[in-house]
Amino acid sequence: MEMLSIHLERNQETPLYEQLYLYIKKEIAIGNITFGERLPSKRKLANFLSISQNTVETAYEQLVAEGYVESIPRKGYYVLAYEDLEYVRQEVKKDIKVNKNEEQIIYNFHPGWVDTEHFPFERWRKYAKQIMANENHHYLLLGDRQGEYDLRSEISQYLFQARGVHCHPNQIIIGAGLEILLQQLIMLLDKRTIYGVEDPGYHVISHILKKFQNEVFPLEVDEEGVNVKEIEAGNIDVVYVTPSHHFPYGSILSVNRRIKLLNWASAKENRYIIEDDYDSEFRYSGKSIPSLQSMDQNGKVIYLGTFSKALMPSIRISYMVLPDRLIKKYTTELNFYQCSVSRLDQVLLTEFMRNREFEKHLNRMRKIYRRKLELVLNLFKPYENQITVFGAHSGFHLVLAVNNGMNEEELVERALNARLKVYPVSNYSMIKRVDLPPKIVIGFAGIREADLQKAMTMLLNCWGIFEK
Repeated sequence: MEMLSIHLERNQETPLYEQLYLYIKKEIAIGNITFGERLPSKRKLANFLSISQNTVETAYEQLVAEGYVESIPRKGYYVLAYEDLEYVRQEVKKDIKVNKNEEQIIYNFHPGWVDTEHFPFERWRKYAKQIMANENHHYLLLGDRQGEYDLRSEISQYLFQARGVHCHPNQIIIGAGLEILLQQLIMLLDKRTIYGVEDPGYHVISHILKKFQNEVFPLEVDEEGVNVKEIEAGNIDVVYVTPSHHFPYGSILSVNRRIKLLNWASAKENRYIIEDDYDSEFRYSGKSIPSLQSMDQNGKVIYLGTFSKALMPSIRISYMVLPDRLIKKYTTELNFYQCSVSRLDQVLLTEFMRNREFEKHLNRMRKIYRRKLELVLNLFKPYENQITVFGAHSGFHLVLAVNNGMNEEELVERALNARLKVYPVSNYSMIKRVDLPPKIVIGFAGIREADLQKAMTMLLNCWGIFEK
């Protein structure tokens, strides 16, 4: 090779040697510099590019270190065979069609988003700094397969005090999100297990079950929660419910139905209830609703919880409380599983809970979310003849039944054209029904309090809803 034609940006922050190294690596990857070619000598290339020989040598040596070229004494630098390289990153242009409206969303009413503005970064950083110390080198090794015992102990205490859940730390499994825990649970139960899930409901569970090729029956939900008569009449083994705050309607499973559901589960050995208590911390009126597990006397409730709503979705720390019979089975049949959550994150969260920072954060966020909810409800009051609100007592979202003559698809499209993102109830349904009026899920927690009035006004305007 005679010479390399490269334009070096001398005013960039990227060093000259790195620019040269990246250029040569890319040329090798796309085949412009082929196997066996000799790179220009350091002296010639340095003179040609008006840079020092040390700069060229540093770039060449980096290529040698990564295996792109080899240095042959008294001969020079030669390109290695493309096939011999274990990995060469190539830039691939993908023809992806992007909805420009999606790209330019101003307000996203996602029901799972949380308030990030008030997260206690300073306190979190304090515990992270304490953990990342030389004396804690043992945290770099794998910990307990079920998750750090101290974290499980903190969770068991919290669950008893806040939700009335009776469990020992040994009954708790820590996992990186409910999806991971649900997959483990499905493997733990019999392959022929038939499941019943709320419809509409948390749609991820039905998707996971179908991937495992289990039979899944959608169960109707009304103002008293899941229809237990449907469960009793069917050939169902395990029921997945959100009894303290149904997603998305916000209904609470009545006491009568809770007792019936527990009696149904107790009638046969292989029957269980999966209780997803995903945002039980955030109830804004009346007393906290007791968990279904707190009423269970026969070890029939599998309790699921997460820190995604209480802290942040990105933490990916959830937990599963298994009845005695199932935890014994778990420790023998699924003992090959390592905990899927970073040990360092587990220790950090343990300290956060142990020092009552979690409790303080929850109390602070309840007040903030309550204010946001009240603001949104007051904004909707003048439009009661066109909008009916469901689920106004807890959680991070509301369901709006919109009576303005538009169907669900039109409501979503109008919002998108106004650079707003909303979510139809049909997204969370196995059985596609034509709701009249159509229903839309509106998350308010993730929008800044100062922006809520503007966001809701934009939404109402794009739907053609005005105060009369």
